Parts: sequence; structure tokens; C-alpha cells
Amino acid sequence: MIPNGLGAIYVLVSVVYIFLIYFFDIVKVPNGVSPSLTLAVSILFGGFLGLLDDWIDLRWRLKAFLPLIAAIPLISFAYRWGNARTMIALPLLGTIDFGIYYYFLIIPILVTIITNTVNMLGGLNGLETVCPAIIMIGLMTVSGSNAILLICPLIVWLILAFFNFRGKIFVGNTGSFAIGITLAAFAVISDLKFNLVISVLPYVFNSSLILLTFFFCRKKANVTFNGKKLVSDHRRSLITLITYHRPLTEHQVVIIISLLVAASTAAALLLFQCL
Repeated sequence: MIPNGLGAIYVLVSVVYIFLIYFFDIVKVPNGVSPSLTLAVSILFGGFLGLLDDWIDLRWRLKAFLPLIAAIPLISFAYRWGNARTMIALPLLGTIDFGIYYYFLIIPILVTIITNTVNMLGGLNGLETVCPAIIMIGLMTVSGSNAILLICPLIVWLILAFFNFRGKIFVGNTGSFAIGITLAAFAVISDLKFNLVISVLPYVFNSSLILLTFFFCRKKANVTFNGKKLVSDHRRSLITLITYHRPLTEHQVVIIISLLVAASTAAALLLFQCL
């Protein structure tokens, strides 16, 4: 009864917008590699993989590693950009140069983890859209001139978030895969990997909790809905942890998780200023 898979709108509009940026040569192209085309191809990969999952309901073991395909254009971009991109500044540890491992290990791991963790935190109206929008805004704030790449994608995503929060539409795996890869790709292109990792800590915590309880206890997270509020009798995910013996409305849960993501994004921005 409710339109699903409307993340395809985000993919189509975003890619057309980014292609126009490339056509009018708005973003500088260093060393013959285009940030615009790299981001556009990454979003297309993400949208297609999500659409494939929506169509044939891929097994999670296969779905977990599909984002590795989307890492290919980012590896090419980073490799041709220059060796300076292999360095990541970390608090206390200073700047670490990963060398060749940055291309064939760090980028694939980053894309895979970000895409899957974003895809795993969903199921509630607005959760799949509001939280990624917060992270996207945080990345744009410190990305300098590259922020222009995400202006239209952000506007489209916020529109989808508005209707998704009200339960009028669903973005589906097409949207969650596309937005996850958008965040990972933009972080690589703008050299904001550390900022992204800090921003998605609530996502990583949720995925870790789900996977650990599944592998060790063979139990899945489940929340009960009594017609008005959500409640759970276990703590196997971020949602069930928040609603553990604490009945809350769907919007209350979404707002709490959104505030957690906003806090981690703010922490990332603060650390960025200190590094």
C-alpha cells in the first residue's frame, strides 16, 4: 500500500546533477581523474546493488560483500590522485601512511562497512533517511569546494526523508545502499575518512551488537509493536537496546537514534578542527 524503492529517485536525480557538474567543469579535475564522475559511478553502483537486492532478496552473506564492487572506481580515483591520499590523521596516533594497503585494503573495507552498517540500521519510518542526512551535512560542512557535489543529492534526500518520516514512502535497499556508498565515496574523494568513521559510530555499534548476538547466541533482534508503542525484552540491536522494557513510539525511537548520530557527527567535526 506504500510506495517502496523510491531511493531510485535519489540515484537518478543525483547522478544527473553530478554529470552536469562534470559537463560544466565546475569541480577541478586533478591528475586526469574526476571527483564528479567517480562519485556518480559510485552512486550508480550503490543504486544498482540495492535494486538487485529489492528484486531478488539477496542472501545476507552475498549482500555483505557486494559493496566491494563499488570500491573499484574509488580505488582508481585514489591511486591516480597521488600518494598523499594514502595518509590518514588520527588523534593521539598522528598521521599514518598506509601506502599501497590504503588502495586495496582501507578503501574496500571502508566502503563495505559503511554501506552495510547504514543498510542494517533501518525498519522504522525515517530511520533510513534522517540519520544519513545528518552525516551528509556534517561531511559537507568541512569538505570545502567539494560540498557542491552533494547539494542536490542532499536536497532530494531531505525531501525523501520528510515523506519517509511520515510513513508515506520507503526508500528500500536501493536508497540505503546508494546513500551508504555516497557517504563512503564522498569521504574518500574529500579525504574525510576519519570524520566519516567517527560519524557512523552508532551504526557500527548497532551492526556489531546484531552480529555478535547472532553468531554467539543464534538469535535475531526483534521488537514488539502493540499498536502504539515499540518495546523489546532483549538487547540485540540499537533499537531493542533503546526500547528494552521501555515502551516508546516509533518517532521517539527515530529521534533518539538521530540525536545519537548528530552527537557522533558533531564529535567528528570537533576532532576535525583539532587535527
